Amino acid sequence: MRRNHFTPPRVTAAVALAGAVSCLALASTTLASTTHSGTARSGDAPRPVVVGGHRVEVPVSGGTATVDTTSLRVTARTGQGTVELSAPAATAPGKPGSVTTSPGTARWSYPDTGLDVTARAGDNGRLELSVTATDKATGKAAGEATGEPAAETVRTLSWPVTGTDRRATAVQLPRGEGLSLPVADRFWNSSRADLVDTDMAMESDLSMPLWGYTLGDRQGVSYLVPSDIGTSLRVTSDAGRLRTAATHRFSHADGTARYTVAFSLTDGSPVAAARDYRAWLGEHGQLKSLREKIRETPATGKLLGAFHAYLWGDARKADFMGRLRGLGVDRMWLGYDADDRPMDAAATAAAKKAGYLVGPYDSFANGQDPATSDAPTSTWPGTLYPDFCVRDTDGKPVPGFHDRGCYLSSEAFEKAEPRHHYLADRTRGMTEAGADSYFLDVDAAGELFRDHSAAHPMTKAEDRANRLARMKRLSDRGLVLGSESAGAWANRDLAFDHGSGTPVAGGLWTAQRDKATWGGYAPADAPGVFFKPAELPADVAKAMYDPVYRVPLYETALHDSVVNTERWELSYDKLPRQKTDRALLGMLYNTPLNFVLTGDSLERSGRELATLQRYFAPLHKAAGTEPLTDFRALTADRTVQRTVFGGGTLTVTANFGGTPHKGLPGGCVDAELRDDTAPRRLCPATVNGTAG
Repeated sequence: MRRNHFTPPRVTAAVALAGAVSCLALASTTLASTTHSGTARSGDAPRPVVVGGHRVEVPVSGGTATVDTTSLRVTARTGQGTVELSAPAATAPGKPGSVTTSPGTARWSYPDTGLDVTARAGDNGRLELSVTATDKATGKAAGEATGEPAAETVRTLSWPVTGTDRRATAVQLPRGEGLSLPVADRFWNSSRADLVDTDMAMESDLSMPLWGYTLGDRQGVSYLVPSDIGTSLRVTSDAGRLRTAATHRFSHADGTARYTVAFSLTDGSPVAAARDYRAWLGEHGQLKSLREKIRETPATGKLLGAFHAYLWGDARKADFMGRLRGLGVDRMWLGYDADDRPMDAAATAAAKKAGYLVGPYDSFANGQDPATSDAPTSTWPGTLYPDFCVRDTDGKPVPGFHDRGCYLSSEAFEKAEPRHHYLADRTRGMTEAGADSYFLDVDAAGELFRDHSAAHPMTKAEDRANRLARMKRLSDRGLVLGSESAGAWANRDLAFDHGSGTPVAGGLWTAQRDKATWGGYAPADAPGVFFKPAELPADVAKAMYDPVYRVPLYETALHDSVVNTERWELSYDKLPRQKTDRALLGMLYNTPLNFVLTGDSLERSGRELATLQRYFAPLHKAAGTEPLTDFRALTADRTVQRTVFGGGTLTVTANFGGTPHKGLPGGCVDAELRDDTAPRRLCPATVNGTAG
């Protein structure tokens, strides 16, 4: 059955964007402009760091940051006064040693806890603080050879502690596409939102390793964590206000002995942290554009203007492609399950002739006993299962999703691949009918694994590197590659993802487990779990789809790099009440809608799909390779929002409210390409017949 799993229930905490705060609602983001006023560019001579007693002052764009070495409290003097960027560390670092300086840098240590700290004036006007765990007995950095075996000393540091400044009005979190939550919002401070007192692993539970705060009027702070592996972010409610704290686990064996946080003063925009992260990716050579991907693999260009759909039953036949094209649908990404009825060569050829991308679903993550395996993607040759299973500290296989088989070690595959070609052979077999695309489940999403196997030991960082290597091999073969809920770290090797557009709330998994209302895996040609319309519980719907809590963080950072959609099991038709808002969000963010299709469903809703795709296609063809350069809310209640792509290539205004705004009716969207003489209007409810 397609898709070995949904994201597990431990990835809980619905966070969807918040904002009834007028100053935040009216904040705009001109992303094409410099991130921070007065920023020192990379390569400029560093400004001096000043030390006075236990205070280390570091120049940053927009002011001067001060680090208190006794507690790791961080403040900044700005033109608007002093702001607290971090309260003292929640886990005391110990008594600091003396501070030494070099141009642009200060260093000190905490001998009692074995932590060394470096504070520097980083690129683009940031304050960068790096904490490294050392061996207290030798004073050497963790992992440095001493000639003698030594027991692992694992330490944790809960820091920075953020949102403590009294002027904090909203917190931004990259759950899926992105959320901005008023810190005093009652819903988000309550258990109903399933956010407070949850820990989010930065490498897997968040789509990007960042968060941010808006502080009063047009001021804010961005937090970037390049060392995301081993770091989690916890949200708490303190006197009815949302606060956050990161915790890092230092372990040489896990490859997490160094922890870095970059602080930036911002203009307070709800997407400022993502803008800062985009700049950071570019500065470090970690951002690859769709234009470059299209040059390398021209078929990638067929993603521009395309909606996405998984095919079931008779939709995998050649004549279906003609029916779909006959509706006027000129671009689609079409995927199919890895089962005993894949698309054949005739269907694949027909899809490509129609202008569509076509590809199989696959997964390299799960292995099961071939005699009892319930999924073709989990069946591997020989004794790969259980030989390649990830092993825990006791040497036992780590159970796969829903305790099915085991998770497979990417290190075991990498060691075996040069001689046995397991992955190359799998890919060759999956694409022998002519597929020009490939969907590799979970590789770009996390969860990353530490493998304790003596035969193929692996850290989480090595797991990530292995996944990137094998994803690159797929894209180097000319396949247009996608994965599930892609983390930003995978942007160079992916062309698209299914899932990072969805800010998942924990209650979603509860709803999906209720097969009576959500649907199960029957009938085989149109499983109810994908095709049966369902209604989300009110709190889950609010957390995931209330547009006043949504902001395009992922698109701000990666719109012109990765084509981003919602989770594939949440097809456009699955949630009727959310149809209008989801369509408006897709057009506002210039991101495709996702569908599941059969011949019968095309008969029922094909014209709706075609109408929506014909509206979307010219907008995405023009702006899909452009960055999102501006986002703002036009009303204090955030029900009217505007985006700009490519500095004016495309401007989109969406009215999520119930009353007109300057001639734009509620539930409608206007889009203008640069040379348009009038806006192009879409009112999804008049297309889908749903007032959702």
